[in-house]
Amino acid sequence: MKFTPRLALLALATALVPAANLAAEDAKQNVPPEGFTALFNGKNLDGWIAHSRNPYEVEALSEEDRKKFLDEQWQNATEHWSVDNGELVNDGKGAYMTSPGEYRDFEFLVDFKLIPNGDSGIYLKATPQVQVWDTTEAGGKWNLGADKGSGGLWNNKAGTPGKDPLVHADKPIGEWNSFRIKQIGARTWVWLNDKLVIDGSPLQNYWKRDLPLRNQGPVQLQTHGNEVRWRNIFIREIGLEEATSTLAGNDDGFQTIFNGKDFEGWAGPTENYEVVDGTVRCQQGKGGTIYWNENLTDFVARVEFKVPPGGNNGLAIRYPGTGDTAYVGMCELQVLDDTAEKYAKLDPRQYHGSIYGAVAAHRGYQRPVGEWNYQQVTVKG
Repeated sequence: MKFTPRLALLALATALVPAANLAAEDAKQNVPPEGFTALFNGKNLDGWIAHSRNPYEVEALSEEDRKKFLDEQWQNATEHWSVDNGELVNDGKGAYMTSPGEYRDFEFLVDFKLIPNGDSGIYLKATPQVQVWDTTEAGGKWNLGADKGSGGLWNNKAGTPGKDPLVHADKPIGEWNSFRIKQIGARTWVWLNDKLVIDGSPLQNYWKRDLPLRNQGPVQLQTHGNEVRWRNIFIREIGLEEATSTLAGNDDGFQTIFNGKDFEGWAGPTENYEVVDGTVRCQQGKGGTIYWNENLTDFVARVEFKVPPGGNNGLAIRYPGTGDTAYVGMCELQVLDDTAEKYAKLDPRQYHGSIYGAVAAHRGYQRPVGEWNYQQVTVKG
């Protein structure tokens, strides 16, 4: 057979084009967008820790025992996690890959690719989980809800918001999928391949069902029996102003009852309060209960508040216009600097958010003293 040089050159050029495109595509991977930090460097396992244990149990360990435990878990993880062509690969076994940092309000980006029967998840604040799985009938998990798609908060109780994704947004097995996840407080937003699949639903505390979601915690990549590949793993911490704005949403249906200038529409000892930079502030050494002067039936109230060190106030619910709001009307919802030393030995029913003297609120969810908090109260009956 006669060899034609011109055809050989053409064949060589044709072969090089896809390789060049592939190299350019690889160069784009694992580079964080502006404002994000890469948790995975695309080269090795540096920057991670590993464990797959109840976080409350890990926290209860002594410092020495915790270090020993994490060292053992890391040794286990290195036997099952590897890096291949800029992809973080798990063989389906081993401890969960875990961010060393703990996050409170954050946005998380990650791509994943499954093989047939693939099953995994993303733990937020060390809590399961944003579900990842083979959603085909052949995957064998339609009886568990896989037909509805990935992205649901699968460990939420059956029938509760967020348990199932709003739409099926998975790409075919063997193709890359992209998650964008926002976690603010207990609420979770999930976009899968640019489609909203979870819209601000609370992520329930799987480890302690009687408690709210943990205030903060790491992000973890679960192992669950089948190979899963991950890449482009980025995180961005969300500031207080953005977090509050997201929680408040567009305020549809809400009426503003403070105009930011004066006490129009309010009653009570308003002379004891002042308006400073669009906020209501109690004057030094004074007090009393001021109130929106309208009778309400069932309602939802939203308020932002900031307490100084040792600050103490409250929200009067169904206040009759006279008397001590802790004992008249329906109740007082405590507003308090929970961290102040002088309040260290209070009755649990006196800390922030509690129905004063009656029902204790869960603690540990206030933002640091001097920063704005966002609170929503629903009153029925």
